[in-house]
Amino acid sequence: MNRWKTLVVLGTAQFLMVLDASVMNVSISQLVEDFDTEVTAIQAVITLYTLVMAAFMLTGGRLGDMYGRRRVFVVGLVVYAVGSGLTAVAPTVGVLALGWSVIEGLGAALVLPALAALVAGTYQGRDRAVAYGVVGGLAGAGIAVGPLLGGWVTTYLTWRLVFAGEVVLVVAILCLMRWVPPQPPPERRPRLDVAGVVLSASGLAVVVLAVLQSGSWGWVQPRNPPFTVLGFAPTLFAVALGGALIYAFCLHERHREGKGLDPLVSLALFDNRTLRAGLATLFNQNTVLLGLFFVIPLYLQVVQGLDAFETGLRLLPVSITMLAASMSGSLLLRFASPRTIVRAGLLVLVAATLWLIAVIGPELSGGSFAGAMALLGIGMGMLASQLGNTVQSSVRQEERSEAGGLQYTAQNLGSSLGTALIGAILIGALATSVTSRIENDPRVSAAVAEQAGVRVEAGLSFVPADQVAAALAAQPEVPPEEAAAVVESYQDAQINGLKAAVLACTGITAAAVLFTRRLPAVRGSTAGPADSRGPGADG
Repeated sequence: MNRWKTLVVLGTAQFLMVLDASVMNVSISQLVEDFDTEVTAIQAVITLYTLVMAAFMLTGGRLGDMYGRRRVFVVGLVVYAVGSGLTAVAPTVGVLALGWSVIEGLGAALVLPALAALVAGTYQGRDRAVAYGVVGGLAGAGIAVGPLLGGWVTTYLTWRLVFAGEVVLVVAILCLMRWVPPQPPPERRPRLDVAGVVLSASGLAVVVLAVLQSGSWGWVQPRNPPFTVLGFAPTLFAVALGGALIYAFCLHERHREGKGLDPLVSLALFDNRTLRAGLATLFNQNTVLLGLFFVIPLYLQVVQGLDAFETGLRLLPVSITMLAASMSGSLLLRFASPRTIVRAGLLVLVAATLWLIAVIGPELSGGSFAGAMALLGIGMGMLASQLGNTVQSSVRQEERSEAGGLQYTAQNLGSSLGTALIGAILIGALATSVTSRIENDPRVSAAVAEQAGVRVEAGLSFVPADQVAAALAAQPEVPPEEAAAVVESYQDAQINGLKAAVLACTGITAAAVLFTRRLPAVRGSTAGPADSRGPGADG
């Protein structure tokens, strides 16, 4: 039993890292009201949180190599607690973004790579598979508890108490750090590649920012951007700039390695086929997961009018089944290889998202919606049960901090792009659908249709239909019957936008199957560093 004490500490930290993200997702409507802002502003705050983590995960992994993983883990928890405390008292959206998105994001970027490396360094063989299954399961537990706890606290007390409680939980974890054994010190202390940090963080930030703003900027034809480039929307130019910065980062890292200097991350790791497959699948998994967990609460709260607690109850099936499937990782390995389990999980996800598309409508079908959510959790849990262990088991001991940094970079880059991309698809589909419906509705005059088109071009928000009705009622030049027709068109467009966003998740999930070929194909084990390179890695 003593050997599992370490897992209690590390698993609780993993639970903590997931908890507040799921709280934010079910509290979107309350946050919009409390800060007198729009959904897109809260979407930006959520995206910034995962982006900060993605941008600095490699740095966090390298700092673990430099100063010791256990020490960096502790420092990261302290930083995280400071961010949680500031979030709990945030008076404005700006302070919320500073406390939650930036400071907590930086703390998590220190904690998570160290956590992955500490699990890998503490456990071996089947114990390691069990440990990663438990860590994945506790991440699922965070997703399970977050919507329900956060929903109840948000509805009946205040969401701020969740972040105050996180400070207390961090203190408890720090008191139990004696259960985490010291790790062997590095043979030598590497230097931090500051230029690599700047290039990688800037490149990722620019790409995600462009995708996040694509709904209001437009992809090619400008909608409402702050500026244009040669008459076109700046979105694709910003994506290209971000890609160029990432390419420059890769050239810089190869140059440093060629000179015998310490890179931020060794690009030779990407010769590891198993590692590449695991990272790509993690990226796709989190793109879909966070995209759906942004869209579904909007459907439940904005379209169906549920409060945060009711939303948490509706999300409970996905949380329970994800927890159960995540915890069953070592059991599944007795019957199938990691590759087979991951592929089966992706197919389950495709089925769940298609079911969800069929369920989304003006009226909430409780039983069918719960079934789709439960199936979604099974698919996500099957992936979570395998991918963390696959990534860490594919590298050598001295590469585990770098691999942990890459692992959580892939996850959080997927999370930030998932929230940004799926949110942009939702708003884009909403704008296209509402414009088309109003223009083709014979009940709406040309003057009102033109006015609606101008409003859509200026930027459209995903808001309850009664807010649209109230705004139209305040305009005496719009007759009541035309106002009712516009509201009806907006409601229909909301459903179309939600379905389009979930369909995009289906496509991403289906495409993820293409990246699974190099995952371990031997039942009951994952590929080790010796067999993850070269022709025999396919199994």
